[in-house]
Amino acid sequence: MRTSGIAGTGTGCGCRGYDSPGDEWSEGGRVVRPVLRLALALGVVLALSACSDSSQGTNTDREQVDSVEPPELGACRVLTPDDVAERSNATRTVPCTERHNAETFAVGPLPEELEDADYEARELGAFAYRTCGAAFERFVGADESLVMRTVVSWAWFRPSRKAWDEGARWYRCDIVGGGEQSQRYVDLPPTAKGLLQGRPKDRWMVCVAGASVQDAPKIPCSEPHTWRAVTTIKLGEEDDPYPGDRLVEVTTRDFCSESVGAWLNYPPEYEFGYTFFHEEEWIAGNRRSVCWARTSA
Repeated sequence: MRTSGIAGTGTGCGCRGYDSPGDEWSEGGRVVRPVLRLALALGVVLALSACSDSSQGTNTDREQVDSVEPPELGACRVLTPDDVAERSNATRTVPCTERHNAETFAVGPLPEELEDADYEARELGAFAYRTCGAAFERFVGADESLVMRTVVSWAWFRPSRKAWDEGARWYRCDIVGGGEQSQRYVDLPPTAKGLLQGRPKDRWMVCVAGASVQDAPKIPCSEPHTWRAVTTIKLGEEDDPYPGDRLVEVTTRDFCSESVGAWLNYPPEYEFGYTFFHEEEWIAGNRRSVCWARTSA
């Protein structure tokens, strides 16, 4: 994803000097450059990144290492971002009444059509994005738009390569207390089920502290911040072809200009940002861009 920030005047965007996607916005002598690539939005498939096959996380449980048996549903763990970057994980479980930052919310066998897939096949990630993503929404009690604006996210794991070679074909989806840019994860309640039902607390919503959204780590909105993710726009259906970078960005920009203005109750002047995706995220299943409002909180 990329993010651009623009100063808006009234309910319009008040912007000038736009050239092409990937260049820059310029208005009133102020230049705000495009920002931030996110993998598969805020609810990311983090376990797709390159990693060492031999590592299965920190504080591993010998019985879980290279296990061909499916993991335990509802198990809690203390994971690190490095753990989440691995394809497989055998970190020891802890009682969910104790401190933890990850909880397994979905476990199951891979579909028959993936039984002969390569261990690193792209189709595995696409399956996980659809399956874990839908299960995540049900688990936390939120729609697709809301889960893209929360500080919590999900990661998925497959068997180790050794277990895979022995015939293991399962997946595990964990909710984690952070996202792609998190240096550490926040603790979760005894269960995260229903975490986002009703009006979620600010501690679970995603904000940014910085002059722009560019390169700034995502933080809970309960902390001092300057930008808040407030709305999203859906840009296509599952079977639609990718509309192209320019159309995605321009459509996102125009929607976010109006949407953020409405969210702020149409002040005379306001600043907004937007996070949009590219073809690789579209192929993986993402169809939404995120709108950001500059706030004084």
